[in-house]
Amino acid sequence: MRELKIIQERENPLFNRKEVVIEIETNITPSKEEAEKLISEKFSVPVENIKIKKVLGKFGLSLFTIEAFIYSSKENKEKMEPKEKKEVKKPDES
Repeated sequence: MRELKIIQERENPLFNRKEVVIEIETNITPSKEEAEKLISEKFSVPVENIKIKKVLGKFGLSLFTIEAFIYSSKENKEKMEPKEKKEVKKPDES
């Protein structure tokens, strides 16, 4: 069903992370949550330490490329990754 192949794996000591490019063969496009789970199982790291950058597919093929960052800790991830709008807390308006 799913065949996972590591295309590129690179350590980035400046940002305390591992940058990986993975190719997966599956019938449907994997969601970011599914991609995080697969990478978590493959590299034995918690899901909280993973940031999926892209999930790319080619029309008509069942091959998908996933680009992700694997941080050494959740704190490092929170420092380096920009917050999405829904994650940003607004100050209390008084």
